[in-house]
Order: sequence, then structure tokens, then C-alpha cells
Amino acid sequence: MFDRLTKLALGLAVPLALMTAGPALAEIRDQTVKFASANNKGHPQVTGMEKFAELVKEKSGGKIEVKLFPGGTLGGDVQTVSALQGGVIEMTVLNAGILASNVKEFGAVDLPFLFDSGEEADKVMDGPFGTSLMERLPATGLVGLAYWELGFRNLTNNRHPVTKLEDIKGLKIRTIQSPIPVGLFNALGANAVPLPYTELYTALETGTVDGQENPSANIINAKFYEVQKYMTLTRHQYNPQIVLVSKKFWDGLNDEEKTVLQQAAVEARDFQRKVSREQDAAALEEIRKTGMEVSELSPEETQKLRDAVKPMIEKFSADIGQETVEALFKEIGTARGQ
Repeated sequence: MFDRLTKLALGLAVPLALMTAGPALAEIRDQTVKFASANNKGHPQVTGMEKFAELVKEKSGGKIEVKLFPGGTLGGDVQTVSALQGGVIEMTVLNAGILASNVKEFGAVDLPFLFDSGEEADKVMDGPFGTSLMERLPATGLVGLAYWELGFRNLTNNRHPVTKLEDIKGLKIRTIQSPIPVGLFNALGANAVPLPYTELYTALETGTVDGQENPSANIINAKFYEVQKYMTLTRHQYNPQIVLVSKKFWDGLNDEEKTVLQQAAVEARDFQRKVSREQDAAALEEIRKTGMEVSELSPEETQKLRDAVKPMIEKFSADIGQETVEALFKEIGTARGQ
């Protein structure tokens, strides 16, 4: 049986029979779907895309081909979202928080130190809160199919080890192009520099920025260890990713075709999250072997980071909407059994 997100994306027009009996292959048309992303082949994001393409081919009887464009070949995340809205590209997967510029409530998932584990995040994003965010997307020309995972972000830099809050002061840190990550690192004393992911390696190599923050799998996949010396396990932010479809494209699909894409996105979600978590642990061990110096913050220093960003959280909570933020924290409490 489909979860709430599945029913949402399929829309009210889809008969209940389709949600239980599966698609009628005779009504699925031959077509190609362009699916773009910023990460390179081998990254858990792209592994999920590959699984999705495989599932769509299977469920459509080979009629729908999903053509993958990883590595930012069709542009950075912000550019790709615009292409979806214009109907130039059919699909993408990216950090959900990036959509804050389209729907301000998506900024809530970028707030720092929200989740204790990926499994906790799954409960929140697959539940009423994640669904409520997706419900706001069609008005912006986008449709959400499922939440995947990027994971917990950690800090790297090329100047010195970071073992306490004061060590972050003055570092030029690249962040994603979203207001909350920028505010987060400015609040910690760094100079935040928002840049597209596709430009990050060069920015690190040339010294345009001193460091960056990403999950371990990204650091390995993009070979940031070649241009960074120090890593700190800050786990300051968890990134759910969202699988998006162009509404222009989606509106042109029949119910059977929509069912195929929705089913595949949800099935690939569970596979992708498993791969992401396995690769995160393996990537950290690989990072240690590259020669990067890896530091961990003490509980006391982690608390100092949390305290330093409290004013920033209050400011952005007002921008996002207090009702949305309260709903998020209520669902986190439920996920923790509180």
C-alpha cells in the first residue's frame, strides 16, 4: 500500500484501482525522461538514480527510458530547478533545503542540529511534515515524488585543524546556495561563500575558499581530499534530498505513467538510503587513509556550536514561519518517542 507521499504525488485524479493493481502497460507511451543531478557516478545519489531508471524500465515494460545526467552536466542545482520549471528537463534530485528560494517552508529542513540519525529523519520526511512541504510545490511548477538522503554534513578546510568553535573564525567556507547554511557559518564566525557544487573543487584548489562542508561520501566522490587537509566531524546539518519532476511534464502524463514514476521513486528511496548510510561509514574510513587529518568535537564543543547558532535559528524560524518550525519539532519529538 502506498504511503501518504505516494498518494499526494499521484494526485486526486488517479483512481484507487491504480494504486493497488499497478499500471496497465498497454496505456504507457514510449518516451525518454532526462534525470539530472550534481553528483558524480558512484555517489549514493547517482546510485539511487540508476536504481530508479532500472525500476521505471521494468515497470513500464521498457517503454519509459530514464536517461541520467550526473555530475552537473546540465547545470548546477539552482539552474536545474529553473530548467524543470520551464519543462526543459524532466527530473532532478537535490538537497531539499535548496527549494527554500521557491517555497520558504523548505528552509526548515536546513536548520542545524535537527536530527540525531538518518532513521529519525526518515520518519519526519516520510510523514505529515514532509508531505506538507511537497503539497506547496505544484504552485511553483514542481512536483515532489520522494525524499532520498544526502546525509550528515562535516566541515573540512585547508588552514588548520578545527577542534573548537574558535577555530572556525575567519575561515572562508563554501556553502550551498541557500540562506540558512550561509547564516549558519557566519554565525559560527566563518565567512560563508555560497557557490554551485560544480564549482567547488576549483574554488578549493585555487584557494578562493579555505574549506567546505559535505557528507563523507561527497568528499570521496568529488576527491576533495586532494585539495583539503583537515576534516572535523561536526555533523552540523542533515540533508534530505528530494526527487523532483517538472510539473509541465507531469501534467502531460497519464495516470499509468504517473504511477510508474511514483512507485519507482519510493522503491528507489529505500534502496538509496541504505546505500547512502553504508557508503558514509566506508567513506570516512577511506578519508582517513588519504592522509587527511580527521578531528572530532567534544560534547562540550558541540554544545558551543549549538549555542552559537541559536540566534540564527530564531531569526530564520521567523522567516520560515513559526507554525512550520513548530510542526517540524513536534514530529521530531514524535520520532524520538517523546
